[in-house]
Order: sequence, then C-alpha cells, then structure tokens
Amino acid sequence: MSIISTATAMQATFDADVANEWSVELSTNWDILGPFPIQAREQQFLSPSFPLNLSEPIDYHKTWPSSYADGGRVSWATASAEDNGTLQVSFPNIRWESLRATEGWAVLQHHAVLHTTLTVYPPKQVRSEPHLRVQLIQGSYFTVLPTTEDADSFPRWYAGNIYEMERGLPRIVPFPKAPSKDSPTIYDVFVSGDYEIRLFGDPHSQGRDIPVQSLSLTFDIEDEELLFAREPTQDVLCDFVDGFAFGDAIGVGMRSITGSWAVTKVSSLSTDIALELIRTTRIADGQTRIIPIRVTQSRQFRHKSLDMELQLTSGSDSQEVFVSLPVSHHEMWDKDVFSPILATYFFAKSMPSAFIAIPPERQSHDAPKPPILALHGAGVDIVTATFWADSLPRNPHSWFVLPSGRTSWGLDWHGPSAQDAWSSVDALSSILEHNSVFDPWKFPMNSPVILLGHSNGGQGAWYSAARYPDRVVAVVPASAYIKSQSYVPLTMSRSARFTDPALLSVLESSLTPDNNDLFMSNLVDTPILAIHGGDDENVPVWHSREAVSILETWNPVANVTLREDPGESHWYSTVFKNDQVTSFLENAISAYPNRHTLAERFTLTVSVPSEVGSLHGWSIQALTIPGRLGRLSVQRANEEDDRVRVKTSNLESLSVDTNTFPISRLLLDDTPIHLKDDEDGIIYFEAVNNKVWKVVDQSKQNIIQASGRIQSVLSSNGPITLVIPDDGHTHEMNVALRIAHDLELYHRLDSEIIRSSEAFKNDLLGQGNVVVIGNDAAFSARMNCVPQRPLEGPGIGLIYLHSHPLNSNGNMVMLESTDGAGLERVARLFPIRTGIPVPDWLVIGPLADSRGTGGVISAGVWGNDWSWNSEMSWFS
Repeated sequence: MSIISTATAMQATFDADVANEWSVELSTNWDILGPFPIQAREQQFLSPSFPLNLSEPIDYHKTWPSSYADGGRVSWATASAEDNGTLQVSFPNIRWESLRATEGWAVLQHHAVLHTTLTVYPPKQVRSEPHLRVQLIQGSYFTVLPTTEDADSFPRWYAGNIYEMERGLPRIVPFPKAPSKDSPTIYDVFVSGDYEIRLFGDPHSQGRDIPVQSLSLTFDIEDEELLFAREPTQDVLCDFVDGFAFGDAIGVGMRSITGSWAVTKVSSLSTDIALELIRTTRIADGQTRIIPIRVTQSRQFRHKSLDMELQLTSGSDSQEVFVSLPVSHHEMWDKDVFSPILATYFFAKSMPSAFIAIPPERQSHDAPKPPILALHGAGVDIVTATFWADSLPRNPHSWFVLPSGRTSWGLDWHGPSAQDAWSSVDALSSILEHNSVFDPWKFPMNSPVILLGHSNGGQGAWYSAARYPDRVVAVVPASAYIKSQSYVPLTMSRSARFTDPALLSVLESSLTPDNNDLFMSNLVDTPILAIHGGDDENVPVWHSREAVSILETWNPVANVTLREDPGESHWYSTVFKNDQVTSFLENAISAYPNRHTLAERFTLTVSVPSEVGSLHGWSIQALTIPGRLGRLSVQRANEEDDRVRVKTSNLESLSVDTNTFPISRLLLDDTPIHLKDDEDGIIYFEAVNNKVWKVVDQSKQNIIQASGRIQSVLSSNGPITLVIPDDGHTHEMNVALRIAHDLELYHRLDSEIIRSSEAFKNDLLGQGNVVVIGNDAAFSARMNCVPQRPLEGPGIGLIYLHSHPLNSNGNMVMLESTDGAGLERVARLFPIRTGIPVPDWLVIGPLADSRGTGGVISAGVWGNDWSWNSEMSWFS
C-alpha cells in the first residue's frame, strides 16, 4: 500500500498497470467558509457542516450571514495545505480586536466548514474492496462523500482527535460508495474546523491578533490482506523494581482487520513470570482493543523483555501472535536515589492502566502518612513525559501518586478520570501490601489523601476535594479555573438564540455536577492553599481569587490561603517548589490522622448523590427532585444546646455515620427525631412527607441512583458493552465502531460489541455499563417502561439513560431514531467530551442542524427509581 504524494499525483496520469495496490491522493487545495459564532460544545448539536446542507448542491459563490464579518456576511475563501496534510485556517479580514474588546475570549471561539477532495486509485488487480485509514488532528469532525447523487442521503460524521491525544490511532472508515475498479474515483471531504481557546490558546500569547487553527488530515488505505495487526503504541506494562513488577496489569494492543477475532489464551515465554488472560477478548472487525493480562511472579525477573504468545480464533481459524514487551528496571529506592516508577493496575477490574508513583524519602516507622494525589494539567502525558513528575518536590514522608486521568485530557478529572485518580491511590496501596519487599513503605487501602493539581488538574483538585471531603486531608489547587463556563463564557452561543430558557435550564442541569463554585460549601473545614500566577495568560488569576471568595462567604474563617505570585505566568518552576508549599504539606502530614476542626455550622451540597461522598459523616442518598441541587445544613451541638440541628433542601433520604459525627439528640427540619440509646454506626433517614422524616432500617435503603445525565455511562465498573441489532444493520455497527474508537482514544475505556440476540447469553453484558444502538436492539434490551411520545417524522433521534438489567449500580444508554439521519444526530450527543449538555433523556430533530439546542424536541431528568420527573422535563 502507498500514498501518492500530492506533487507526483497531480503531474501523473493514472495508469492501471503502474500501481499494484490501492492508493489515495488528498488535494492540498481547500475551500473555507466561515467564521461563525459558536460556543465550545455546540459542534455536538449543530451539523458539523453548518451552515451547509450537504444533501443540496453547494454554491461556492453564495454568501452566508455571520455577525463576525463587516456587513454581516461571509463568503468562501481558499487555502493550501502542506504536503503532509497540515492546514492553517484563519480569517484575517475579520476585525478580531474590535470584537474581543467587548466580548473577550468568547468571541474568539468560532466554527468553519472546510472542503477538499480525495482521489482513490485502484490497483492493477483488485482483490478486495478497501477501507480508509484516516487521521484528523485538532479538527472536530470529518466525512467522506461520493460526488454522485446515488449514495446515502445523510453523511456519517467521524470525530477527529481534536485534543491531539497521545498514541491516538487512525480511524478505519468504509467508503460511502465503492471506488471504481478500473479508474480513479473522486470523493468530497468535509471537515468541521472549530477554534477553541483551550486547544489553540489566546493569539495574544502567541504574538498575534488573529486566531489561527492548525489541523492535520491524512488518508491511507488499510491493508486488507492482513487478518489482524499489533498496535504497540497501545501496550501497557509496569516498571520492575528490584526485579519485581510494580503492578499486576499488562495490556497488549491488537486490531482486527479482516473479520472478528477473539483472544482466547496467553502463554508466558519468559521464565519466572506467569501470565493469565483476564477474560476472552472479542475484537470486532475494524476495532482495536487492549488485551488484559495479569502478571504474577514468585522470584525476581531481570530480563530486558517480557515475551509471550497470544492465541486468536475466528470461527475455525486459529492464529498465534508472538509479543515481546521491553521492560524498564529500577533498583530499590532510598533517601538519595530514586526515580519515578510507572505502575499499573486494572481500572474497573479489567482495563490495564498506568500511573506514576514517587516514593517518599523515608520509611513509615510510625503510622503511615497520607499519600499526595497530584493531578496533571490538560495535555500532559504522564506515561512518556517526565515534566509532571519533575515538577513535584519529593516528600520525606508521603508517596506522590500521579494518575493518568485515563488520558492527558480525560474528562477534566470528572467521571472516569476522577475514578482513575482514586483507583490509582488504592492500586498503589495494594502493590505495596502484596510484596514484602515494599512492606516498610505501605499505607492502608482507602487512605485519605492530600490533593494537589495544576491548571486542569487544579480544577480537578477543587472538584474531587469538594465531592469527597471526608477523604481529603488538604488541597493545593494551582492555576485552576472554577468551571468551563467561566473559563470561556458561552455568550456567543448560536443555540441560545433559538432555545427556550426553560429548556436551557433542563439541559444545563447536566453540567451542574461539574460546577465547582456550587460545591464550595463542602470545603469550609478543609485546609487549602490556592496558588496562581499574577500574570497567568491561560487561566486568569481571578478564578482563584473568586474561588477563595466563595469559600469565605460560606465560612469567613475558613482555613484557606491564596498565594498569588506577582508577574508569574500559567506555569513556572516554583509553583510547588517553594517554602510555603513545603510548609503547608508538612503541617498537613504531621497533623494526620487528627482531622481538621469542625465549623459550628457546615453545609453539604449535592447534585448527583452517587457522585458525592460524605462531609463529617453526613451523606445524601436521594433528592426529592433529581436535576436540582440538594443541601443539608448542620449546626453542631454546644454547651447550651446538646441537640444537633439539621435543615434540608430538596432531600429524599440522608444518613449520618455516628462513628465520625457522634450524635445523641437531633432536630431534623425542626422535628425531634428519636434515636435509640444503642444506635451507632450509620443511621438512615427517609422523608415520608415534605420535611417530615423517620429513621429507617439500613436493609431498606435503596441504592443511590446514578442518573442525572447521560455522561454517567462513562463511569463504568467494567468494559462498556455496545449492543447492536442482529445481522444486516451496517449503520448501527458503524456507529458502534465510532463510539468504541472514541472511548479508547479519549478515555482509554474498553468496549465490546455484541449482537442483541447475545445480550442475555453467557453473561456477555457483565457488570459494565451498556450502550444500545438502534431501535431493534433497544426494544430487546428495554426492561421498564420509558415514558415518551412516539417518535414521528424524518431525522428524529432519541437518547436516554436506562437502568442496567444485571447491575443495580450500573446503567444503559439507548440510541433510537426514526431513520439513519436521526441516529447520526443522537450518536454525536454521546458524551465523549465534557460540557455536552445532555440530561437523562433527549429527543432531537433536524432543526438542530442550524439551531443547535433550538432543535431539541424534548428533554428531561428521571426521578427516583427511574420514575417520571415532571418538574425537570420539557416538551416543545
């Protein structure tokens, strides 16, 4: 297989006798239409080709309305890409400085639609129909369409690697129409180009006034002669310390090319190492998966590579694959000699995952000290780069744990990224516990932590500390933003011009769980040192000032300090390496396990109960109206009044752990609650009427519901199962492969594609969350009645959260539609990135292509026990 260079291809006349393989040429000539106002997550609702309708002929002489341009209209322009596929997109005729003078960063966010052509050349002898391998870097979406009119009436949009994610693989894309076998075939290629401040930065910091989007698009042909391929960039292997694996998880990247394959066995070819396949791993045609393998050893291993053999089967065919993984060895650390250690564990029980551990200088001779959980900034890869580890001062007493967050961007340290952070701490505890060599350095499972983070990681430190306050000893958030809507405001949103404010409130309730400012009440008793550079060009310093101000509003004497370093930018070498940080950490560590002083009054704020832990032993299990905030305010007993007074807002059930918060007399919403003299441990309370409470038995407590937004499907207890209809539904399979690719690229989340007839056989659904794609598959998987109006009309799509059939702590997401165009619309709403405002259920129609959320037909949040919630539902 080969790629014809642009220069050669343009000069050469096609000759079927010359090429023995399929080849492609991407034109370097691009048509550009834009810019159009947009906020950061409208690409998921608007058509990626906005303002074009690709089912209609395109007039390249037509002008289009845009509030960014003088005269209010923009026209097509041209640009040239480099031969390597890199394209610079900018609009120098727009008076950007005038616009940003009043609208700030928000006005720099903009959308453009880009067009070029792809030419496919057949080989001398055609053996099979090829597939494309496509890599779009820092673009939102792309599609490939035939130039003829006899193909599908709707485009299939493939998400690009917009974050330029590390180790991202190209997409496998089928042709929308088979290329000619005896002459060149030309296809149209469209790209959604979207400028985001978080990705491309403020042009002023780059010495220019005009925002420039730099993206890259490359095409290749998949080698259809191969059955499968190794993907070494996806491998996961821990370091070895003193000859012992620092973790029990190994991952081997494999991609199926022809047909579906299953990895059924692994055999170790290395002495002193035993390998076990965690589960049979099925790989769909065109899918990449990381094969989970457990490593155990009885004695030291000093070899340079770990060798194994995998057995793959497809029907009656069986193949063996030799795999050799290079091993990185470390000697045992001491006070003076150490290096960061790459550790591994099984995320969600079966996904090989890595994190970095930095050992303390000294062993724990007395009680173990709390580890320091350090969250990196956006775009920082802790696996291959040492920047983040080098930025942290080694601590005399405590381990540093540097989680990956799944990837360098992850989910902004929410959802599975936060899950990965906490799991990495517990994984390190397990590693130290299960090898006597590391015994003097261990700390207990579920240990409280000190949270530290920079930039996006600083925001993540605020997030995790406010959601799990009883597990946090102290916090050091540096250069942190409060929430995404404050980082780059949504004022230029196109959707807002067409959307009922009542609908916006329902949609934006799905963003509430991530809004750190709303949860500052949970941190009034937590020691906090907020750090910010006074001249931060990336995250303005006002974010940290405002966070401290909010916290002090909840408690004027809160234990919070703001360190503002005058003249410093977003990153500087002394962010954490300074005497104040050292002293703050040492004070927090030396005071442990004594917890911080309780305020006389404190308030626990919750949005989704399953995503928030306890505060001083108090927890919220359920809300009266899910989708709205719930609050529990506690006034401690004192010498004059031995009663604990609790006020609630929007709460259905709550609890208190009396081992953490001793209590003898209680007023709950001004009602005396009788407590038994011997009542200890966790006491549960349930509202029988509005603010009328009773004590209930623990066994009667319902499991905390995890609904509230579609994004919760990403927080899975195992591989996500993608269920499609039985044979003959190629579109649903294509959507499943796209979701599987995105889950792996953005979150390193594993997924398995199965047919609906298999769903309840052989325990294939497992304990992980489920995504059901297509009407037929959804009908077979539905367990309870879904209140909805019938879907009628072309281009309508429905996405909704549903209870899991086997796991009460899990969930399912259903994607249904009236046709293929409707399925495309809801597939783009699958929450791969943060900030996509999709609550528990949503119906969307064709008007969304040009009006964004203005094309939403109905949306809402489920009530408790998946019931109807009229207060948080909206219909057009």
